[in-house]
Amino acid sequence: MAMVSQEGLLEARGDVAGQVMMMWELIKGPVIVPLVTFGVYVCLTMSLMLFMERLYMGIVIILVKLFWKKPEKRYNYEPIPDDVEFGSSNFPLVLIQIPMFNEKEVYKISIGAACNLSWPADRLVIQVLDDSTDPVIKEMVEVECQRWASKGVNIRYQIRENRVGYKAGALKEGLKRSYVKDCEFVAIFDADFRPEPDFLRRAIPFLVHNADIALVQARWRFVNADECLMTRMQEMSLDYHFTVEQEVGSSTHAFFGFNGTAGVWRIAAINEAGGWKDRTTVEDMDLAVRASLRGWKFLYLGDLQAKSELPSTFKAFRFQQHRWSCGPANLFRKMVMEIVRNKKVRFWKKVYVIYSFFLVRKIVAHMVTFIFYCVVLPLTILIPEVEVPIWGSVYIPSIVTILNSVGTPR
Repeated sequence: MAMVSQEGLLEARGDVAGQVMMMWELIKGPVIVPLVTFGVYVCLTMSLMLFMERLYMGIVIILVKLFWKKPEKRYNYEPIPDDVEFGSSNFPLVLIQIPMFNEKEVYKISIGAACNLSWPADRLVIQVLDDSTDPVIKEMVEVECQRWASKGVNIRYQIRENRVGYKAGALKEGLKRSYVKDCEFVAIFDADFRPEPDFLRRAIPFLVHNADIALVQARWRFVNADECLMTRMQEMSLDYHFTVEQEVGSSTHAFFGFNGTAGVWRIAAINEAGGWKDRTTVEDMDLAVRASLRGWKFLYLGDLQAKSELPSTFKAFRFQQHRWSCGPANLFRKMVMEIVRNKKVRFWKKVYVIYSFFLVRKIVAHMVTFIFYCVVLPLTILIPEVEVPIWGSVYIPSIVTILNSVGTPR
């Protein structure tokens, strides 16, 4: 009896498998094959867009390195001298903002680096914006601020009753403080960033002597790049971003996306652009686009660097990449028509911002990576009727990968 039941079960399973295969054969020809073929064409088109963008960026960066003038020659630049007679009055008042959230491991390093900046103490205000939810960590950060304050450093420890707006909300609230009203510029450093002592002395003169510059962005350097394969791959990707993308944007259109840290803003430009907004997860890019649409220029300094750390765990890396991939697409959806209708920005700059900056780099690059390599190509293995040309599956990805690695040749 048991033998009969087992045979019946196997026969039923065979019938189900047969029916599934029959249904697959019925819909594969008229439905699946055309859909996958269409997906291949779309992905190949996006791959070509990405390839042409990388090729364009490669050509431009070579021209920039060979023929463009250095920032000190393109813009008015003169170091701010120490004046014995007038003291520090010729130095502008600068605000340093350090947003934090449960930064137990690195808070001492970032606060110490900010307090050791080579800038007159009476012309510097350091603001630690602590949104930590752990009371123990909050107390540790506050004690560290008090320690530096006892040494004569003008450092303020600020907390909020809630975390509305997250980082953007903290930065926005920090600018509302009464002691900030006389500050002309604000330098922003995330909790894991360590600027060199001469950071402000090298960045601020560009803002002082060029009234149309809103932002000076520094390059990131990574102290844990060799910790594991994941950090090494991140270093290669981000080095390309700084070495090529930021440099090209700064040199050709005086526009690029603010990296959210290791940059100095003109506070008047932030206010004119509408201040910090938390409508997307990329509040830094949001502010940069809005400021650019009002005619402000940005400057990237590749030789001005700040040390930082890369996410070394998959969880932290995944969270960062989700923010960087979804946020720009959402911002583009909100701002594309505002960019098109803007009358203060040149036509070719609009083309650069819409097509190159947003569409190809922030949307197409992420879409083709997932859809083509994780969905379409695996499906073509199951559906031999659909062919993918070798130039699309091998040659273009290989060339793009090589171009992406030029920023980290070692």
